[in-house]
Parts: sequence; C-alpha cells; structure tokens
Amino acid sequence: MQPTIEEWLKTIPPEKGHYFAGFTDGEGSFNVSIRKRPDHQIGWQTELCFNVSQKEEYILAQFKKLLGCGRLQSRKDGVYYYVVVNPRSITERVIPFFERFTFCSQKKQRNFMIFKQIAQLVTNKRHLERDGLQQIMELREKLNEGKGRTRKYALQDYEQFCQENPQRLIR
Repeated sequence: MQPTIEEWLKTIPPEKGHYFAGFTDGEGSFNVSIRKRPDHQIGWQTELCFNVSQKEEYILAQFKKLLGCGRLQSRKDGVYYYVVVNPRSITERVIPFFERFTFCSQKKQRNFMIFKQIAQLVTNKRHLERDGLQQIMELREKLNEGKGRTRKYALQDYEQFCQENPQRLIR
C-alpha cells in the first residue's frame, strides 16, 4: 500500500528537505507552457513544469530519488535538468514538498503560489474550458515576471483566438 502524502512527507529528513528547497530557491523554476493544439478539445494544451538545473547530475538524481518522480535531462553544454511535468506528480509530490519546505526568496514563494493556483485549475480540468484557460493565462502572465522571460503565446494571443474561433470553444 502506498503511503499517503502526509506519511511520505514525514519520511523526509528536515535537513534534506530544507537543502533541496534552498537549492530550488536558487536554481529551480515553475513554468506553465501553453501551446496551440488543433487536436485538443479547445485548441490549446496546458503543461505544468517544475525544473531545476545544475552542472552536476548527482545532486539532481538525489532530488529525483527524494521526490520519486520526474526525469533527468542533459544539454550539450554539460548542464543537467531535473524535470517534472506529470500533473499528478506535481500535485502529489512537488507542491506538497514545497508547502512543507518553503522558500526564503519572496519572488520564488510568489511564483510557487501562482503555480499552485494554476495546478489546482488543471487538476479541476478547468484548462479544458474557455473561462478556465482564460484564468490560467491571466495567472501565467504574473509568473516569472522580469528580464529573460519569453512566451510564444501570451494572453492577447489567446483572446484573439477566442474572437476568431468562438464556435471552437463552446463545445
């Protein structure tokens, strides 16, 4: 029998939990990708993503082992990523972990809170409804604000799509 989320969290040594929270505070990010997908119910796909990057693979493998989900990736330049995109893993592992082991950085804490709101909308399947996706897009605009942020599709792209394709979103 699988342990509950609460039971699992109690097995994490506090020093390890705080270490990985601090590590994520500096090297991690919470992202939400929105893609046009004609094969999806309302023409858009929403993907939640938690990732941490580092030049040393070992520490990321330890984080993966601790959370029990996700995958490791590498780039040609020697940077490794620990990535979690599975919505269930995000809601049952990533979010509870960072609720217990919080961030020192106000900016990371703010991004995490926005990410949590979006994850809840996805869990409730609101990303499959016009007004739910609108709400996700609005929250996403506040996520990771500042220099270096790039988005292929912004809120205005979605609003324009809705005006041009009203029948597509009524289903």
